[in-house]
Amino acid sequence: MTARQLEEIQEQARAEAFNQGLQEGREVGQQEFVARVQMLENILGGLEKPFEELDSCVEQQLAQLAMLVARQLVRRELATEPKQVIAVVREALAALPVAARDVRLALHPEDAVLIRQALSMQDDDQSLQIVEDPVQSPGGCRVYTDTSQIDATVESRLNAVIAKVLGGQRSSDDGA
Repeated sequence: MTARQLEEIQEQARAEAFNQGLQEGREVGQQEFVARVQMLENILGGLEKPFEELDSCVEQQLAQLAMLVARQLVRRELATEPKQVIAVVREALAALPVAARDVRLALHPEDAVLIRQALSMQDDDQSLQIVEDPVQSPGGCRVYTDTSQIDATVESRLNAVIAKVLGGQRSSDDGA
């Protein structure tokens, strides 16, 4: 073998070793790159979850605030315009079956005075018993007969509206 041939063999061995090292380095680099990308995706995914939970929490708190404001507005409206209970009572009585007998109307004592005055002017012949119920909140009523019951309290009407607006998204519609 000549020196030139030895140099060519040595150069070829060096090139093959270089290419082999380059290939192994690329594979190791590729694996490390994939691992780092996966770790970064996990970190970003972990950052997303608290924001989703925060969004849900804020949404619930805003809904509760809106319900609280609505309740306060209804109470204020009833305090400034107490005669609105007359319309509520008329709607509740209209919802009764036509053949309803022994109708009892449970009202807050202040509302009972208004209803007695309003009904005495218009419905003298109707058999209706007005029951003063201090537990009843002003502005609402409950209607009882032997066969049915209608809950037209402010709370139940407001909860029905809230449930309709929120489309069943609330965890409870208990008026809390």
